[in-house]
Amino acid sequence: MRKVGVMLYRQMKGCKRELSILGFGCMRLPTNDDSTINETLAKKIIRYAIDCGVNYIDTAYGYHRGQSEPFVGRVLKDGYRERVNLATKLPSWLISTREDMDKYLGEQLERLQTDHIDFYLVHGLNKTFWGKLEELGVSEFLDETIRDGRIKHAGFSFHDDIKTFKRIVDSYDWTFCQIQYNFLDEGFQAGTAGLHYAASRGLGVIAMEPLRGGLLSRDLPGLMEIWSKAYATRTPAEWGLRWVWNHPEITVVLSGMNAMQQVKENLGAAEEGLPESLSKEDLELFFKVRSFYRKRMKIDCSRCGYCMPCPNGVDIPECFNQYNNAFVFDAADGAKRVYTMFLSKEGYASSCKECGACVKVCPQHIAVPDKLKEVADFFGK
Repeated sequence: MRKVGVMLYRQMKGCKRELSILGFGCMRLPTNDDSTINETLAKKIIRYAIDCGVNYIDTAYGYHRGQSEPFVGRVLKDGYRERVNLATKLPSWLISTREDMDKYLGEQLERLQTDHIDFYLVHGLNKTFWGKLEELGVSEFLDETIRDGRIKHAGFSFHDDIKTFKRIVDSYDWTFCQIQYNFLDEGFQAGTAGLHYAASRGLGVIAMEPLRGGLLSRDLPGLMEIWSKAYATRTPAEWGLRWVWNHPEITVVLSGMNAMQQVKENLGAAEEGLPESLSKEDLELFFKVRSFYRKRMKIDCSRCGYCMPCPNGVDIPECFNQYNNAFVFDAADGAKRVYTMFLSKEGYASSCKECGACVKVCPQHIAVPDKLKEVADFFGK
């Protein structure tokens, strides 16, 4: 760990580069009324972050409907490209042949106006995508692109269960991985078990969604009283980031900042982002905040996945997750948007046929069909 100015830096095993503990995620850039990127503001806040020591910039092929990579390429002109480690991602869902991998990487290099990607991720891996990409030769593709210098370090971002995560970690000589991690999601997807497993295999870990897309920074009735009673000097966002940085296995925490105030707040939090720096009293505070959130849950689902696969295709854990999100974070509109955009029609709660297979295996003894009716009534059919 090295401190330069206000920014702290950590280093991955097998990587000579020191990375700022705060990374700039370009998935949630400020936008105009027509959903295009507000380039004036976005350029200002990205360059400000870099000037303050942020040296990890993360984008992807599909962010902002394909606008993010070309925009980042323009922002990193005037000497800024040489000051940062640039990360982007192979769009897994668009790959049908081995040739597609080279095609999309070539397009990304053009869009980003660079001759190499410092940290290249295979995007959004789950068991389906990984199985397909393995067969198509993604390992050989990554080896080749590292040899010829188009990418410097290979990694993957992940959205599936811990068993799949471990299999992917062990399937290639990765430098790093990217997982969702925050103080409410210790058991979600890769979770804490995956964090420790990746570190034990020598992988650096990039944490995404440290604030659950901003939900953990919302001002909810009763929540601010818990935070302020303990310490009035930090905002919920700063507390959330500090919790993730407290883990020495994590190299970079990505934040999708879309306002200058957010950038400055996160930079301020990063000054204290040392590993294992939270006190016993601090960690007890997180226990109280977790309890607050869990009391607001409508369905006591741990998303363990024992109910899956559903014989009728219902994505039971995600249906319950978005239903809970609507009430836990007082975010009904956002939950409905995610529910309708990211679940297939077969995955909707309304597809339940009440076969009861899920009830027999649920460790929480949830009356799943009855709860799915609640979800279907809430989100509509």
